[in-house]
Amino acid sequence: MDRLDREILGILQQDARISYRDLGVRVGLSANATADRVRRMRREGVIRGFTTIVDPAADTAGGLVVFIDVTLRQDTTNEEFERQVAKLSGITEVVHVTGEHDYLVRARAADPAALDGLLRRMKREAGVAQSNTRIALRAATRPGQSPGWSGQFTG
Repeated sequence: MDRLDREILGILQQDARISYRDLGVRVGLSANATADRVRRMRREGVIRGFTTIVDPAADTAGGLVVFIDVTLRQDTTNEEFERQVAKLSGITEVVHVTGEHDYLVRARAADPAALDGLLRRMKREAGVAQSNTRIALRAATRPGQSPGWSGQFTG
């Protein structure tokens, strides 16, 4: 990856729907050259996909959006946890993290009873020893709209 690739990635992180023409103008390339770079980065796995981020407050029919800090049992491996938690309904993201807990899990649950069921299944089936759950009330910032942070690292 070179400077242009990093610049393209930064712009795509802000607006993944930008046209190749507009993206090319911003980085000083033709639309075709820009499209070729994006296709190459997708093929090489640098760009793993595109997503839509929905404000939890905007999707009231979707139930609760929760963040669950997870600590694994001593006898549970990371690979086993990841394999088992992927089978559970409602899990939308699983991130291995540093700090006090092993993982941060993002999930959806229809209501508190469904959340209770999900937590019980995580403990019983995925090797979770301890969890701490937070409910999302609303998204305070969105990618591309956060003041003071460009979504990319430079240096």
